[in-house]
Amino acid sequence: MKDLYRDRLLSLGYPDLERLGVEWYREHQHDRDEPSARTLATLDCLPKLIDVSLGSIPVTVIGCGPRPLTMRELKRRGYAPVGIEPVEGSADAAREFLDSPDAVLAGEAEAIPLPDESQRVVLMESVLEHVDSVSRCLAECYRVLQPGGVLFVQTTNRSRFSLRGYTGEYRLPFFNLYPRTVRESYVFHHLHYDPRLANYTPRPAVHWFSYADLCALGREAGFGQFYSKLDLSDANSPLIQQRWVSRMLYRVVRFRPWLRAIALLQFGSAVYMLKRPRP
Repeated sequence: MKDLYRDRLLSLGYPDLERLGVEWYREHQHDRDEPSARTLATLDCLPKLIDVSLGSIPVTVIGCGPRPLTMRELKRRGYAPVGIEPVEGSADAAREFLDSPDAVLAGEAEAIPLPDESQRVVLMESVLEHVDSVSRCLAECYRVLQPGGVLFVQTTNRSRFSLRGYTGEYRLPFFNLYPRTVRESYVFHHLHYDPRLANYTPRPAVHWFSYADLCALGREAGFGQFYSKLDLSDANSPLIQQRWVSRMLYRVVRFRPWLRAIALLQFGSAVYMLKRPRP
C-alpha cells in the first residue's frame, strides 16, 4: 500500500477502479432479473402525481447502471424511458442489456444531455449521494422536467438507525452516524488505498440527507411540493405489507404531523418533488 504511488500520481487514485467497480457489480448482481419491491412501489406511486393516460410518457433514469431493470419495467408499463449513465463501461453494458444502442446516453447528473422541459418524470435511485454537486444535479432535473413533472429521489438517510448498522454504501457499520470528517477520511481511503470499503465504486457515497434536507434542497432548485412514499402508497402495497412496522406506521402516522415527522427520521430517504404546473 505504501508503494502504490511510488511511480504514480496520488490524484490518479486506486489503479483501474472504474473497471473493478463494473466487474464487482456484474459479479454480485447477475442473479437478479426483476426490479426490487422498493422500485416497483416507487413506480406504483407515480399515477397519484401525474396523469398516466396521456400515452407514452418520457421518463429519465439517471445513473441507470449496467443492468437497468427499472428501465425495462418502465417499458412494460408503457412509459418511454431513457437512461443516463456517467461510467462508460456501465453505459455500454446497459445498452447491451436492453439490446438498444440508443436507450442509454453517456452523461452526468450535473449536465443531463436532454432538452429543456422534455421529460415528465426523472428517477434517481441511489444517485444523489454519489454526485459531485447536489445543487447542480437538482437544478438540471428541474430544467429537463415539464411543468407538473415529478422528480423521484431515493438516497442515503443520515439519521436512519439499524441494529445491524448496515447502510449499503460502505462495509462499515453505522457509517451514516460517523462524524463528517471521519466519513471524509474513509472516502479518501477507499478512493486511494482500499476500494473494498465501498464495493469498488469509483463514485462512493459522499452526501447524507434527512427528509427535511431533501425538501429544502428541492425548494432551492424550484420544486414546490413534496411527498413521501408514506403519503402515496396504498395499504395493499407490498412495501407496506412486507413488515409489521410498515403496516402500523401506515395506519397511524399519515395524518398526524408529529408522528409523520418521527417516522420520516427513519424512513425519509425517498421523496417525490413536484415541479409546479404553469398557471
